[in-house]
Amino acid sequence: MIHSQTNKISKFDAWILASRPRTLLAAAVPVIVGSSIAIHNNKFCFDAAFVALVCSLLLQIGANLSNDLFDFLHGTDKKDRVGPQRAVASGLISINEMKIGTAVVFSLSFFLGLYLVYLGGLFIFIIGVISILAGLAYTAGPLPLAYNGLGDVAAFLFFGLVATLGTYYVQALEITPFVFWASIPVGALITNILVVNNYRDREEDSSNGKRTLAVLLGEKFTRIQYVVFMILSYSILFVVFFTFKKSLFVFLPFLSLPLSIKLIKMIYTLKGRDLNKTLELTAKLSALYGLLFAIGILI
Repeated sequence: MIHSQTNKISKFDAWILASRPRTLLAAAVPVIVGSSIAIHNNKFCFDAAFVALVCSLLLQIGANLSNDLFDFLHGTDKKDRVGPQRAVASGLISINEMKIGTAVVFSLSFFLGLYLVYLGGLFIFIIGVISILAGLAYTAGPLPLAYNGLGDVAAFLFFGLVATLGTYYVQALEITPFVFWASIPVGALITNILVVNNYRDREEDSSNGKRTLAVLLGEKFTRIQYVVFMILSYSILFVVFFTFKKSLFVFLPFLSLPLSIKLIKMIYTLKGRDLNKTLELTAKLSALYGLLFAIGILI
C-alpha cells in the first residue's frame, strides 16, 4: 500500500514534501515581527528585511531536509511512522540526493546571508554561521540536539530570539529591549510546534533512542510545557503595553486566544496520529499570533 502511494508522487512533489511547507509560515514570523518594530522605530530597510526573510525560510527548509535525512539514518523514521510521511524513509528521495539537497539549501542561505553581513558586520556573520550549524546539529553530528533533550532550547533560541533580533539588527544596527521582549512569544509559539511533534512521537522516539524532552520528562510535563508557552506568549503583551507601546492594539494577538484554548484541549485529549491536526494548527497559531502582533505594533 505504501509502495503504490510512493510511486504516485513525483520527484518535485517529494522535495516539496521534504521541505515541510506547513512549517514555513512559522519561519517567516520572526522576520515579520522584527521588521514591524523596525518600521515602528523608523529603521526599516526593505532589502535587509527581504533577504532576512529568504534566509530564514532557507534555514528552516535546510533544517527540515537534514532532519528528514538524519532521522532516517538514526533509524528513528520508518515507513509506518505516526507522523506525516518522510521523503527518505519512504524512498521518495535517496540518501545521496538528500545530502546534496541539504548542502545546496544551506549554501544558498550562507551566500545570501553575506549581504546581511555586509549590512550588519561580524555579529551577523557569527550568528548566521551558528544558525546553519545549529540547523545541521539538530539531528546530525556526534551530539544531535534533538536526540539529547536540547531541541526545544534550540528552537526557542534560533527561531525566536536570534531570528527576531537578527532581523531587527540588520536594519537598525542595534538591539533594543522592545525587540528582545517581542522575540519571546515568537520563540515560545514556534517551539510549541516542536513540543506537539515530540509529544505525538514520544513512544516511537523512546523505542528508537531519541531522547527528546517529551521522552525524558514525560507526558504530563510536555502538556504543561505547551500550556506554559501559551500563557507566556499572551502575558508578554502586557510587558510590551506597559513598557514600550501604550496602545490597545498591542493586544490584537488575543484574537487568537480561542484557537489557543482549542489547542490546549486537543493536546490533553488526543493521541497518536490525531495530533497531526494539532501540529498543523499550532503552526497556524504561531503565524496568526505573529501577524496580529506585527499589526498591533504598526498601528
